Amino acid sequence: TTGASSDSDFSTTVESVEDNPDGGCHIYRYGYYSTGISVVEGILEVNIIQMTSIQTTESHTENSLVDFVVTCQGSLPTDVCTVVSDPTCQMSKSMVCDPVMITDECLLTIRRAFEEPGTYCINITLGDDASQALASALISVNGGEST
Repeated sequence: TTGASSDSDFSTTVESVEDNPDGGCHIYRYGYYSTGISVVEGILEVNIIQMTSIQTTESHTENSLVDFVVTCQGSLPTDVCTVVSDPTCQMSKSMVCDPVMITDECLLTIRRAFEEPGTYCINITLGDDASQALASALISVNGGEST
Protein backbone atom coordinates (compact mmCIF):
# COMPACT_ATOMS: atom_id res chain seq x y z
CA THR A 1 0.00 0.00 0.00
CA THR A 2 1.48 3.33 -1.02
CA GLY A 3 -0.97 5.62 0.66
CA ALA A 4 -4.33 6.05 2.29
CA SER A 5 -6.58 9.05 2.52
CA SER A 6 -9.88 9.80 4.13
CA ASP A 7 -12.77 11.89 2.85
CA SER A 8 -15.60 13.60 4.72
CA ASP A 9 -17.83 10.49 5.02
CA PHE A 10 -15.10 8.61 6.91
CA SER A 11 -14.68 6.01 4.15
CA THR A 12 -11.06 5.10 3.51
CA THR A 13 -9.49 5.17 0.05
CA VAL A 14 -6.69 2.66 -0.36
CA GLU A 15 -4.17 2.76 -3.20
CA SER A 16 -2.31 -0.47 -3.79
CA VAL A 17 0.85 -0.89 -5.85
CA GLU A 18 2.18 -4.29 -6.80
CA ASP A 19 5.35 -5.00 -8.71
CA ASN A 20 5.17 -7.30 -11.68
CA PRO A 21 8.60 -8.96 -11.79
CA ASP A 22 8.24 -9.88 -15.48
CA GLY A 23 7.53 -6.50 -17.00
CA GLY A 24 8.11 -3.96 -14.26
CA CYS A 25 4.47 -2.85 -14.52
CA HIS A 26 2.54 -1.42 -11.64
CA ILE A 27 -1.09 -2.21 -10.91
CA TYR A 28 -3.08 0.53 -9.21
CA ARG A 29 -6.23 -0.33 -7.29
CA TYR A 30 -8.61 2.19 -5.80
CA GLY A 31 -11.59 1.50 -3.58
CA TYR A 32 -13.50 2.15 -0.44
CA TYR A 33 -13.67 0.07 2.70
CA SER A 34 -16.29 0.33 5.38
CA THR A 35 -17.46 -1.90 8.20
CA GLY A 36 -19.93 -1.89 11.03
CA ILE A 37 -19.10 -2.49 14.66
CA SER A 38 -21.56 -4.11 17.04
CA VAL A 39 -20.99 -3.46 20.71
CA VAL A 40 -22.36 -6.23 22.92
CA GLU A 41 -22.80 -5.86 26.65
CA GLY A 42 -21.76 -9.39 27.60
CA ILE A 43 -21.90 -11.01 31.02
CA LEU A 44 -20.33 -8.45 33.32
CA GLU A 45 -20.29 -10.11 36.74
CA VAL A 46 -21.06 -13.47 38.40
CA ASN A 47 -21.68 -13.94 42.12
CA ILE A 48 -22.23 -17.08 44.17
CA ILE A 49 -24.73 -15.82 46.71
CA GLN A 50 -25.54 -19.08 48.52
CA MET A 51 -24.19 -22.62 48.94
CA THR A 52 -26.56 -25.15 50.49
CA SER A 53 -25.93 -28.80 51.32
CA ILE A 54 -28.78 -31.08 50.25
CA GLN A 55 -29.74 -33.63 52.88
CA THR A 56 -30.02 -37.15 51.50
CA THR A 57 -31.29 -40.36 53.01
CA GLU A 58 -28.94 -42.74 54.82
CA SER A 59 -29.02 -45.20 51.92
CA HIS A 60 -27.77 -42.51 49.51
CA THR A 61 -24.56 -41.50 51.32
CA GLU A 62 -22.11 -42.08 48.45
CA ASN A 63 -22.39 -38.49 47.11
CA SER A 64 -22.84 -35.18 48.89
CA LEU A 65 -25.03 -32.76 46.95
CA VAL A 66 -24.55 -29.00 47.10
CA ASP A 67 -26.73 -26.32 45.52
CA PHE A 68 -25.02 -23.10 44.38
CA VAL A 69 -27.26 -20.08 43.87
CA VAL A 70 -25.66 -17.79 41.29
CA THR A 71 -26.56 -14.33 40.01
CA CYS A 72 -25.06 -12.31 37.19
CA GLN A 73 -25.12 -8.82 35.69
CA GLY A 74 -25.25 -7.96 31.99
CA SER A 75 -26.49 -10.24 29.27
CA LEU A 76 -28.15 -13.57 30.05
CA PRO A 77 -25.95 -16.69 29.88
CA THR A 78 -26.65 -19.66 27.64
CA ASP A 79 -24.36 -22.14 29.39
CA VAL A 80 -22.80 -22.82 32.77
CA CYS A 81 -19.60 -24.73 33.52
CA THR A 82 -18.48 -25.87 36.97
CA VAL A 83 -14.88 -26.86 37.58
CA VAL A 84 -14.09 -28.65 40.86
CA SER A 85 -10.43 -28.44 41.85
CA ASP A 86 -8.17 -29.04 44.82
CA PRO A 87 -8.14 -26.35 47.58
CA THR A 88 -5.34 -24.43 45.81
CA CYS A 89 -7.41 -24.25 42.58
CA GLN A 90 -4.45 -25.77 40.69
CA MET A 91 -5.47 -29.36 39.90
CA SER A 92 -8.86 -29.91 38.31
CA LYS A 93 -10.82 -32.94 39.55
CA SER A 94 -13.93 -32.62 37.37
CA MET A 95 -15.69 -30.29 34.95
CA VAL A 96 -19.40 -30.23 34.09
CA CYS A 97 -21.00 -27.94 31.49
CA ASP A 98 -24.72 -27.57 30.93
CA PRO A 99 -26.90 -25.34 28.74
CA VAL A 100 -29.20 -22.99 30.64
CA MET A 101 -32.40 -21.25 29.64
CA ILE A 102 -32.79 -17.93 31.46
CA THR A 103 -35.44 -15.63 30.07
CA ASP A 104 -35.73 -12.80 32.57
CA GLU A 105 -33.50 -12.29 35.61
CA CYS A 106 -30.09 -13.90 35.91
CA LEU A 107 -30.64 -16.11 38.95
CA LEU A 108 -30.00 -19.84 38.77
CA THR A 109 -29.37 -22.80 41.03
CA ILE A 110 -26.63 -25.27 40.11
CA ARG A 111 -26.57 -28.67 41.85
CA ARG A 112 -23.28 -30.56 41.98
CA ALA A 113 -22.30 -33.88 43.57
CA PHE A 114 -19.12 -34.48 45.58
CA GLU A 115 -17.93 -38.07 45.89
CA GLU A 116 -15.97 -37.66 49.12
CA PRO A 117 -15.57 -35.22 52.00
CA GLY A 118 -12.91 -32.54 51.65
CA THR A 119 -12.17 -28.95 50.75
CA TYR A 120 -12.65 -27.97 47.14
CA CYS A 121 -12.16 -24.93 44.93
CA ILE A 122 -15.25 -24.27 42.80
CA ASN A 123 -15.10 -22.19 39.61
CA ILE A 124 -18.48 -21.39 38.07
CA THR A 125 -18.35 -19.88 34.58
CA LEU A 126 -21.39 -18.40 32.87
CA GLY A 127 -21.10 -17.85 29.13
CA ASP A 128 -22.93 -16.77 26.02
CA ASP A 129 -21.86 -16.36 22.38
CA ALA A 130 -19.91 -13.16 23.12
CA SER A 131 -18.61 -13.36 26.68
CA GLN A 132 -17.78 -15.35 29.80
CA ALA A 133 -17.64 -14.45 33.47
CA LEU A 134 -16.28 -16.44 36.41
CA ALA A 135 -16.92 -16.73 40.14
CA SER A 136 -14.82 -18.84 42.51
CA ALA A 137 -15.32 -20.14 46.04
CA LEU A 138 -13.79 -22.59 48.50
CA ILE A 139 -16.18 -25.15 49.91
CA SER A 140 -15.74 -27.75 52.64
CA VAL A 141 -17.81 -30.88 52.15
CA ASN A 142 -18.16 -33.11 55.23
CA GLY A 143 -20.19 -36.24 54.44
CA GLY A 144 -23.44 -34.54 53.51
CA GLU A 145 -22.75 -31.19 55.15
CA SER A 146 -21.00 -28.22 53.54
CA THR A 147 -19.76 -24.90 54.88
